Amino acid sequence: MFAVALAAILAGHRLLPELGGVTPVLESVLPWLGVAIVPLVALAAVARSRGAIVASLTPAVVWGVMFGPSVLRQPAGGASDFAVATLNVGVANELSGEAVQAAAEGRDVVAAQELTPGGPAAKELNRIFPHRFQVGTVGLWSRYRLDGAKRVDVGLGWARALRAVVKTDKGDVTVYVMHLASARPGETSFRDKTLKEAGEVIAKDKSRRLVLLGDLNTATTDRNRANLVPPLRDAQEDAGQGFGFTWPSGFPITRPDHILYRGMEATLAEVREATGSDHRAAVADLRF
Repeated sequence: MFAVALAAILAGHRLLPELGGVTPVLESVLPWLGVAIVPLVALAAVARSRGAIVASLTPAVVWGVMFGPSVLRQPAGGASDFAVATLNVGVANELSGEAVQAAAEGRDVVAAQELTPGGPAAKELNRIFPHRFQVGTVGLWSRYRLDGAKRVDVGLGWARALRAVVKTDKGDVTVYVMHLASARPGETSFRDKTLKEAGEVIAKDKSRRLVLLGDLNTATTDRNRANLVPPLRDAQEDAGQGFGFTWPSGFPITRPDHILYRGMEATLAEVREATGSDHRAAVADLRF
């Protein structure tokens, strides 16, 4: 019975009621439900019951269909035109300069969240990149010129989102950096509101090439991410190997940090350790 229930939750999680915000949090760790499959299969094998074995394999098949491609996927590889990274540096991280240095290696642009005014992260990124724009606790650094940089309202009431056009050698790319509201068990309504606002902002933007970088406080498997994907694509889902979990950094179990895009092709996506932060950095290579 438990095996059937587990399979049903995996396959039909989007049909479950939100239960005061509990279900979206469950969806954030959905791949980890696969851990429960191993003891189910082991117990069925010990019992030597054909029915129990078949029942225990049902959630395994469902999990494999849902998440197998992520585990087995190989990056497309090849040449790229635009290398990006995003990192929540950690507001109390005294080593944030080292954290962004690792994230910035080989990147054309870096987005950062939870910046402190004049802190180590901003100073290090200022040293690496000639162009920058910062709004409140979020910022964008670029080796290309930035045009039309401005604050963006995503319903937070304070500055945690921006938009800028990156003037690359091969054409313009509109880049958004966002740090959306947090989600906790039973407390997701404000996060959901900012996700909706972010989706509306992106929907109104007609830029040919567009990238959204940031800590969106929503997992790949969270139903509320449907406001953004589609119409945007997910670099980790398209060109990353594995789940690309970024939080918490010591033993990541979910991915609140995202690189979403359109008008380009993702050739590589991965995560990097970030000294002192409770997040890991998400990076991706994109081809025009």
